[in-house]
Amino acid sequence: MPEVIQVRLRESGKIICYDTQELYLNQGDEVVVEGESGEEWGEVVSKPEIKEREESLRKVKRVVTAEDRKRWEENERKAREVFKSCLQKIEDKELPMKLVDAEYSFDCSRITLYFIAEERVDFRELVKDLAHLFKVRVEMRQIGVRDEAKRLGGFGRCGRPLCCATFLREFEPVTIRMAKEQRLSLDPSKVSGICGRLLCCLNYECQTYREMGRRLPKEGTKVITEQGEGEIVDLNILKQTVTVELEEGQKVEIPVGKLTLHRPGLRRREFRDRHRYTKSKPG
Repeated sequence: MPEVIQVRLRESGKIICYDTQELYLNQGDEVVVEGESGEEWGEVVSKPEIKEREESLRKVKRVVTAEDRKRWEENERKAREVFKSCLQKIEDKELPMKLVDAEYSFDCSRITLYFIAEERVDFRELVKDLAHLFKVRVEMRQIGVRDEAKRLGGFGRCGRPLCCATFLREFEPVTIRMAKEQRLSLDPSKVSGICGRLLCCLNYECQTYREMGRRLPKEGTKVITEQGEGEIVDLNILKQTVTVELEEGQKVEIPVGKLTLHRPGLRRREFRDRHRYTKSKPG
């Protein structure tokens, strides 16, 4: 059985499993791997693992050499030239598109141009002009604003490098309901990333908040506490406490297990037993 590692490809950003070919590799190593149409450059993002052989498993060809690095740097230089030329031609042709990035494939067989556009763009003449000018196959790829952030990178409001540019493989759907369930501010400037979309990290702990939130009563519930009767006005999901406003106007924070549900005309029962918000005691 082969040793398998995960490699993030520089060109597409995808993370794919490869056969190490018995090379000694560590996380962070740069390698040249087999691609769909030639060699590709990538970075090892996992430790080697022994797995059953897969027929479609591609192979690591070698650790990046000085010659490989020189070729990559030359590709980067040429890509910047293509980017500038493409920007000028987009302006000359008045095309409704925003050019994001230009990238040469490692084997120099093609140049890929990434752009953002609100509508469908006819870029056939642009591709012909660039292919004629640089003597290479040109591909245009329309992406979204989240993909733009993934390609260009940056730092989030947490101060760390963007998740999408470091470890996220795919973009998961993120909704404003997730922010509500975690009782976060709904101010767009506070729950949006640099891409202008909702923060990807809202999805990380959402399920935990949902499960813990089921153990708490709803706001507005009438309860009885040791300090007297009152109404729940706020919840702290992580601490599993509620804020109760007493009849005198005083507010107190109380663990949910110490609450009693107030229902006039019925025998009082402990809130935790009635609604199973906490685990029942053995026996």
